[in-house]
Amino acid sequence: MRSRKKNRNDHHTDESWLIPYADILTLLLALFIVLFALSSIDAQKFERLARAFNSNFDGGISVLEYPSPLPQQEMENIEENKQNGKVQNEPHDNDESGNSDQEELAEVQNRFNQYIEENNLKNNIKTSLNEEGLLITIRDDILFDSGSAKVRKKDKILATDIAKMLAMGSARNVVISGHTDNVPIHNSNFDSNWHLSVMRAVNVMKIILENKNLDPSKFSAKGYGEYKPVASNDTAEGRQKNRRVEILILPNNKKAEPN
Repeated sequence: MRSRKKNRNDHHTDESWLIPYADILTLLLALFIVLFALSSIDAQKFERLARAFNSNFDGGISVLEYPSPLPQQEMENIEENKQNGKVQNEPHDNDESGNSDQEELAEVQNRFNQYIEENNLKNNIKTSLNEEGLLITIRDDILFDSGSAKVRKKDKILATDIAKMLAMGSARNVVISGHTDNVPIHNSNFDSNWHLSVMRAVNVMKIILENKNLDPSKFSAKGYGEYKPVASNDTAEGRQKNRRVEILILPNNKKAEPN
């Protein structure tokens, strides 16, 4: 009988390897979660993860029992704010600098609006300010003859005055773009509206950069032809709005993007 029992035990499968295997899988899972948490340091999320895993992995030292990635003082402040209901969901590190930048652009807009008012140009020049920057829109008929990209001599003063106002503020990236309506162009100088629009932008930029207080490396010119209308091309009024030159003054944290 003893011999038979011994033989049965000899055929029993040794499953002791499952314990370290399960431990390895658990540690790997915890490792990936920790790496994910560290990729975007959020003190509140990190703390919630730590508590959740520590409660599940009791009976030993948790893999999340190490110092917080944030300074102790900051962690204490977060805990205090959380108790007072003041903790925000997302960080806003650049709010202060972003607000001051918008305020500076608003001052530039005020200078342009004052110039527009003093020179009775409300119907020809518009300004708008948003997160993309300060946009100055100029109707083409106060700069160019129909089908021409050359700025009229009597209207060069407008581009010169724009340059003076640009030079008053801090150096920023500026994008000058030309736009047309969808009526095909027929003359010997330009083979398309695209060609006409880019040359208008370049010629306006050349006059602006005659001001030596401006940095040419901050400027770029683009031509969009008829492909970025702001109104319908089905009416004469809409086509007139689409024929324009735009000067986009970018925020300090943005660079001009390629076409």
